[in-house]
Amino acid sequence: MPDAASPTLDQPYDPALVEPRWYAFWEKHGVFAASDDPADTRPVYVVPMPPPNVTGSLHMGHAQRVTLEDALVRWHRMRGHNTLWQPGIDHAGIATQLVVERQLAREGITRQALGREAFIARIWKWQAESGGRIAVQQRVLGASPDWSRSKFTMDPDMSRAVTEAFVRLYEQGLMYRATRLINWCPECMTSLSELEVESEEGANGELFEFAYEVEGGGEIVVATTRPETMLGDTAVAVHPEDPRYVAMHGKRVRHPFVDRTFPIVTDAVLVDPKFGTGAVKVTPAHDFADFATGKRHGLEEINILNVDGTLNAQAGPFAGMDRKDARRAVKRALEEKGLARGAKPHTLTLPRCQRSGGVVEPMISTQWFLRMQTMAVKALDAVHSARTAIIPAEWTKTYDHFLENIQDWCVSRQLWWGHQIPAWHGPGGEIKVARERPIECGPNEPGSPWVQDPDVLDTWFSSALWPFSTLGWPEETTALAKFYPTNPKQTSDLETGYDILFFWVARMMMFGLHFMGEVPFRRVLLSGLIVDETGEKMSKVKGNVIDPLDLVSGTTFAEMVKKTLPGAPEAEALAKFKKAYPSAAAMGSGFPAFGADAVRFTLATYAPSNKRIALAPKRIEGNRHFLNKIWNATRLALDLLGDFGWPQSATPPKNFYNRWIRSRFAEACGLAYEGFEEFRIDEAAQVAYRFFWSDFCGWYLELVKPVLRAQPDGAFARPDVVDETRETLAYVLEGTLRLMHPLMPFITEELWQRIPRPQSHMVSVAFGPFPETEGDSRDTQLEAWMDLLQKTISAGRTVRSEYDVDKKAEVPLYVRSDRPEVLAFLRGHADAIRLLVKTKGDPEFEAPGDRRPGFARWPVATQHGMVEVLVGLKGFVTGDKERSRIEKRRRQVEKEVLLLKKKLGAAGFVDRAPPEVVAEARAALDVNVELLAKLEEGLKLAQEL
Repeated sequence: MPDAASPTLDQPYDPALVEPRWYAFWEKHGVFAASDDPADTRPVYVVPMPPPNVTGSLHMGHAQRVTLEDALVRWHRMRGHNTLWQPGIDHAGIATQLVVERQLAREGITRQALGREAFIARIWKWQAESGGRIAVQQRVLGASPDWSRSKFTMDPDMSRAVTEAFVRLYEQGLMYRATRLINWCPECMTSLSELEVESEEGANGELFEFAYEVEGGGEIVVATTRPETMLGDTAVAVHPEDPRYVAMHGKRVRHPFVDRTFPIVTDAVLVDPKFGTGAVKVTPAHDFADFATGKRHGLEEINILNVDGTLNAQAGPFAGMDRKDARRAVKRALEEKGLARGAKPHTLTLPRCQRSGGVVEPMISTQWFLRMQTMAVKALDAVHSARTAIIPAEWTKTYDHFLENIQDWCVSRQLWWGHQIPAWHGPGGEIKVARERPIECGPNEPGSPWVQDPDVLDTWFSSALWPFSTLGWPEETTALAKFYPTNPKQTSDLETGYDILFFWVARMMMFGLHFMGEVPFRRVLLSGLIVDETGEKMSKVKGNVIDPLDLVSGTTFAEMVKKTLPGAPEAEALAKFKKAYPSAAAMGSGFPAFGADAVRFTLATYAPSNKRIALAPKRIEGNRHFLNKIWNATRLALDLLGDFGWPQSATPPKNFYNRWIRSRFAEACGLAYEGFEEFRIDEAAQVAYRFFWSDFCGWYLELVKPVLRAQPDGAFARPDVVDETRETLAYVLEGTLRLMHPLMPFITEELWQRIPRPQSHMVSVAFGPFPETEGDSRDTQLEAWMDLLQKTISAGRTVRSEYDVDKKAEVPLYVRSDRPEVLAFLRGHADAIRLLVKTKGDPEFEAPGDRRPGFARWPVATQHGMVEVLVGLKGFVTGDKERSRIEKRRRQVEKEVLLLKKKLGAAGFVDRAPPEVVAEARAALDVNVELLAKLEEGLKLAQEL
């Protein structure tokens, strides 16, 4: 139902005229809506959308999520499932607070000066203005979630679910408060879970050695990569069997800068006598291994850091210094006291905050923790008992390793933006955890002795509740009953990147089992990381980030790199970008408007199982041409169909070509179905591409054009097959548009609305049905005969191309086989060979024999034996020119043969080289020897021309 704004099919395909119009149509007609109605008995399919951060804008990872999830969702919707793709946005505690704090800093204001209530109000204002823009961008890519159900993790009902979960866990003895060593980010000024800390391998550092004076005389030398932490040392440890230090066991050393002494302890767990000096400084409050050592020996835990990374009063004369400055100052002071014993380069691993990128400091702190072991056991069992499958299965080992080694989760964060912990602290240190402020705590007034815990919960805590909190939990809603997978009619897939298997997937599994008693999804579908064309991770620092909307709408490279590297010299930024995307350089000064379908289809063609998916803009350009092919082929088909009206009842086709295309279509439908079902969407995409480009356009349309245009081509245009051919053409085209719809929703909707199709109440192709086999079955015998015909025609075309025969020229052609049934079949399709090879009259069919003078010979292997195609070139090809070309090529091949023979004949090569290398060399030699024989035959042919 194109409207006045629709492009005509005579125009080139323009996604800008198609895509926005159809998205508005889908929303208007409620195409994406799921039903809670208990009377709705359709099978249920659910995909929880990984909620993007409220601070975010679309990047290629989001585009990948949209592509894969939307393909699955549309496929199930077309199959008649009650389909819920649950959308939403995450409040992104640390990231959002940092964004708004930076805004305040530009105004010369701090959040502390503003106060908590005003600061949170400022964030809500920012969220109302800027938050959620990513949902608008997802629409551009054609995402089809039920937007009416969209959730924000700070919505009142979502916050209630978070509070309920916390309180229940506390009441069950799983949530507790304790003083422990935690990861602290001085930039974000909050605690972090171990999953929010990224390890920077191979960082350059140094191993600095210094001496502690031993009481009673002598010294003991220790080595450290963090000299400033010596201010919190409370022991020196040595190995109990190290003879160098036996005399020092139990003695004490004096700290050079603060007034305290501490013991020399023996510890076989911490100390490696072969590393450094064999003596280790122990700082229980600032190192995880040291913390465990301190517990074993009852050592004092002295925190020397403030929350902003400066040193506190425990650091003595260094108090107030930044930790980086303190490192230099401590080394200098040790040198002045004559205690420094030198330094040497040392490669180390730096812990960095995933959000800020700053170096994380281990620090003693009182935090809220969640016991994980019991929940982890249940989540492990759910996968091992096949209640949930992880695809690809190789990731199961990673999942197991995490859960088998899980630590208690530090869930509290020292932020203001987020879900405030529902605990109240009394004047005597009492703590009350409740769903609302307890009555015994008195009114919430300034100066009240009972104060709510100022910390908020880790963002991943609310995200772990996502599969059921979005459905109304803790209330027993109709949505929860309908869409949480508690019976066989409810199927749920989680599609996400493998990089959040720990952060989100495992935690949702644990929370789903704990609170709902059943797994939150039946399959976990993991896909790889989108990287640049050279395999490098995308980052603004590298200048290789691509905004998917720039690919959809088009942009210049200059404009794009301004966003990626603001302030950098344009030439430098462009050079970085083109180095990252070599194929983009051939596109001139920027990306054309590829449209959403081309971007989606390209992302769909990469195997999701690949850990790194290298994005090639040239591939998007190729798929944009594929959309043009779909557009133009549909225009041609409509021209051939004329006034065709869909028949009330269809009859199986009798014509060979119609039966063949129906068989090929049945295979394409089956393979695409398997691809979607097995989360090999790349295979479904490739099947759709191959079928439409090759079978439908490359062969079928070319073969039926003469039939439907009533060209005077003898038996090829028999009147009795015209109606059947029109019916088959309409049938396959309409079904193919449905086949491709989950991958390219916009163009398929546009064209499906224009073509003849069965009478149906369906307002959109989005309702399908998806063509599974369409009642056809494959006819492999018929396909084998068609393969024989295709290879025969292709051989003739290949010779024309190899010898650069003029496209308009009609060449004589002979087809040879030693099988009478093959010659009889090909003779019956002589009209197709004549049409598609462009022969001079009908081809001749004969038994094998010597090559005819002036004819190029091209043998092909088929399921019906060898067929030889001879194409007459005399009068079409110049002998001297051809001889010169062959001589040049022969010299190259002869040189390659000599090199391969020399390599294979070298002493020891066959015996010592890996078998696959030897086999490869021998195969290459065989290929080149065979090529030489063909070139020799080509020289003889050149003499005959």
